[in-house]
Amino acid sequence: MKLNDFDYELPPECIAVEPARPRDAARLLDLSGDAMADRHIRDLPTLLRAGDLLVVNNTRVIPARLSGRRGEAGISVTLHKHETGAEWLVFAKPAKKCRPDDVILFGDGFAALVIGRGEGGEVRIRFIDPQTGSDLDAARIEAGLARFGSMPLPPYIRRPDGSTAADAEDYQTMFAAESGAVAAPTAGLHFTPDLMQALAATGVGVAEVTLHVGAGTFLPVTVEDIADHRMHSEWGQISPATAEAITATKAAGGRVIAVGTTSLRILEACHADLGRIDAYNAETDIFITPGFEFGAVDMLLTNFHLPKSTLLMLVSAFAGMQPIRDAYRHALDDGYRFFSYGDACLLSRAPITS
Repeated sequence: MKLNDFDYELPPECIAVEPARPRDAARLLDLSGDAMADRHIRDLPTLLRAGDLLVVNNTRVIPARLSGRRGEAGISVTLHKHETGAEWLVFAKPAKKCRPDDVILFGDGFAALVIGRGEGGEVRIRFIDPQTGSDLDAARIEAGLARFGSMPLPPYIRRPDGSTAADAEDYQTMFAAESGAVAAPTAGLHFTPDLMQALAATGVGVAEVTLHVGAGTFLPVTVEDIADHRMHSEWGQISPATAEAITATKAAGGRVIAVGTTSLRILEACHADLGRIDAYNAETDIFITPGFEFGAVDMLLTNFHLPKSTLLMLVSAFAGMQPIRDAYRHALDDGYRFFSYGDACLLSRAPITS
């Protein structure tokens, strides 16, 4: 398939720069029934039923954006993926100023040694003590990020002076527990304790997975034939308890509802690898495009995604290309808010056609 198959015109004013308040007041375009319907997130208890299972991503966003200096040159760094020990893959600007053995100083006692440079602005670094040159341990890296880092908002949320104190809370889901993401699982941003209580009263269960979302989720697709696109890998985990809950839900006739494309990706990566849902701990670079055979997820709650993005390809694979085109056209005509802080849609999996 071609990249232009996933393009659409998006006026800048449709991009949300602040979340709905309260969070569950966000609009919800419901495609789960026979006809498209305009609702709100707070209506979920009426759309789901007893025995269904919500699967949420419990990853926690770290303050992954850093500003530093290499000599007189300013360098901005966004952590992308933890490798091992003190080593991280990052996206750096300007990457051409990052040469092997350069030291980028972020603040007192907190620096990075450039190890190598890849493609598309990717740089491999190792966090070090600038005085001794020794590697920093996990606790000192965490402390350095907390002190000198900021919330890694996506580039379409304009903050000329950097992310705000409000963003530090707004860009974190109520399920956030396992630190490691450098982008939020944004469908989870819509949930509140009151909404979860209402869902529980309806008989809807909840289970957690972990997928540490990487900054690669914001990278544009630059190839014309989408089969040539290379995905960055992300680390994910499914606990034995979550695997058992999903298996029991399926056996009882309930539906598995992924909250966000991140939850869906780790579930479908597990199913693709094992042929079932079981305890799972792995790196995944799963790339879901139309034609993919889903094995785990029955419904998907997700935000509206960027033109020509891998996430738009994923939802087109899940719900069907024409239903997604129709839904996005309706959302644009009816004033829905797009992207991370925007509104959402509820999708049912399209039937398999031979």
